[in-house]
Amino acid sequence: MSLFSLSKKMKKLKLQKKQTQQTDQPTKAIHRSLQDQIHYIKEKTGNSTDVNIRQLQLGDGIGPNAAVVFIEGIADSKAINDFIIESIMNNRSVHNSRPLFEILLEDVVALGDVKEINDWENLFLSLMSGESIILVDGSHKALSASTRGGEQRSIQEPSSQVTVRGPRDGFTESIRTNTALIRRRIQNPNLWMENMKIGSVTKTDVSIMYIKGIAKEDIIQEVRNRLKSIEIDGILESGYIEQLIEDQALTTFPTLYHTERPDMVAGNLLEGRVAIVVNGTPFVLIAPAVFIQFFQSVEDYYGRADIATALRFLRILIFFISIIAPAAYIAITTFHQEMIPTQLLIAIAAQRETVPFPALVEALIMEVSFEILREAGVRMPRAVGSAISIVGALVIGQAAVQAGIVSPAMVIVVAITAIANFATPAFAVAISARLIRFGFMFAAATFGFYGIILGIIILAVHLCSLRSFGVPYLTPMAPLIVENLGDTIIRLPLWAQKKRPRLFSGNTENRVGENQKPQPPDSKGMVNSTIEKGDQDES
Repeated sequence: MSLFSLSKKMKKLKLQKKQTQQTDQPTKAIHRSLQDQIHYIKEKTGNSTDVNIRQLQLGDGIGPNAAVVFIEGIADSKAINDFIIESIMNNRSVHNSRPLFEILLEDVVALGDVKEINDWENLFLSLMSGESIILVDGSHKALSASTRGGEQRSIQEPSSQVTVRGPRDGFTESIRTNTALIRRRIQNPNLWMENMKIGSVTKTDVSIMYIKGIAKEDIIQEVRNRLKSIEIDGILESGYIEQLIEDQALTTFPTLYHTERPDMVAGNLLEGRVAIVVNGTPFVLIAPAVFIQFFQSVEDYYGRADIATALRFLRILIFFISIIAPAAYIAITTFHQEMIPTQLLIAIAAQRETVPFPALVEALIMEVSFEILREAGVRMPRAVGSAISIVGALVIGQAAVQAGIVSPAMVIVVAITAIANFATPAFAVAISARLIRFGFMFAAATFGFYGIILGIIILAVHLCSLRSFGVPYLTPMAPLIVENLGDTIIRLPLWAQKKRPRLFSGNTENRVGENQKPQPPDSKGMVNSTIEKGDQDES
């Protein structure tokens, strides 16, 4: 048995042991006395002021025999008043011919999602999720009514993935709003969703969504196992989960895709991928992710195929410019001056005559200065952030040239590199390019173009070694899958993309129906039909 197989088996046994311990763990039963129940809730929550407890009287008894508990701010107060408290108040005269708990469950509470709770653990989980808890005197069970709500951000256009053509709605911080946005686009019962809570303290709601029959069962199970194996105090954003379930940590390239566009998530689900929705963040994770996916825009599928293909070639070119442009300038000016035309070489030599630093130091000064300006522009208030970036770049660049610290040609190269970096569709890959660029600069300063070529080879080998939930990162180019090359750098028309990606889709057939290619009508037949119709109108 290999070391990798042994490690995987030990991890599986540890997960099974953890699940068994969680299943066998005894749960504390709810007290029968209403006052004991209220006292325990107050004690457990530290008598917090946002925990509202409304005691009510139902039936012919004397004194309160029921209570409604909810947390202000995360529960819908209007729904609680209209469908729980008011319903109980209107049924005060009910006779106690049946148990009060049964009356509340079947006749009084006018909400669709009402369930019984038998232990304190589930009671507090429901209460902290925004649901309302109904307690009954003399019953060791409680009712949980779905009243999640409170103030939340409305649906707005995504700010990180802006498109010219396409839907304008984006995810919010509410997990139920996000799952609803996905279901509006895929109205199919085979769109399955599994819920779980991750974080021993935060108890964050996490949902995985996939299309049954399209997504591969092995990948679904792998996603499920990795999520269940997470042991952490809290999950505050989907980036926490991304770092805990990714295949390779020692890489700058992202192995999971994140987006705040529902249409992009729906498109990936139709290809067989799995979506991970986390409460409290508008960014949804998509697994598995491949390298070419980060250079595709959702807008590519809403326009013509030839235009989308040209834009994808441009994005690949932009990526390579953003990582090797400064390195190429360093290599040419340091080792390979014979590659520059004579007149241009004379102009560059004249510009560098007053520069006291070698090309590497010159490039590092400009790159670090631009990174500082970019970070300052992000952290500053939005009203002045862009102004500081633009004015700072102009002033510092012009002053550095006049002071003889850098040459004008270097300013041009750094500016082109920065613009190319901004044009990369995926922000995660743009950050990777910013870091890799410095490695190429040192390689070019040491070995010239040989160092750049060696760096490209090392980068290609590294990308080939990456996996995303077991799927090769460079698929379908490495390994080569000819039938899936129609949606990579080249995007074929939709009617020509008949098969789904083979490595992470359990059903690769029938993506597009037969005879979907546009068929123009017979021009001769149309002319004859038009003439005949005209003759009939004249007669």
